[in-house]
Amino acid sequence: MRFCVRTTALTFGILWAVVFFLVAGAQQVWPTYGVAFLELMDGLYPGYAPGGFGSVIMGTLYALVDGAIGGAVFAWLYNRLLGKRDA
Repeated sequence: MRFCVRTTALTFGILWAVVFFLVAGAQQVWPTYGVAFLELMDGLYPGYAPGGFGSVIMGTLYALVDGAIGGAVFAWLYNRLLGKRDA
């Protein structure tokens, strides 16, 4: 079974964006929630810093792109290795 690269990329992107949005949104309500995770993302996503609602949206967009790239690489690599095994 092969993965569709486009569908896998979209799925990973949406999933990672939802996770990020939920953690960043929860941190807006409970300021001590997810601090270590969001500080890590602050170091990975240029221009993102834990803060207001605009920052939550910016980080969510970064997470969408980041997850989509990761999903595309995963699906491509999986399909590539699957092809090697069948040969």
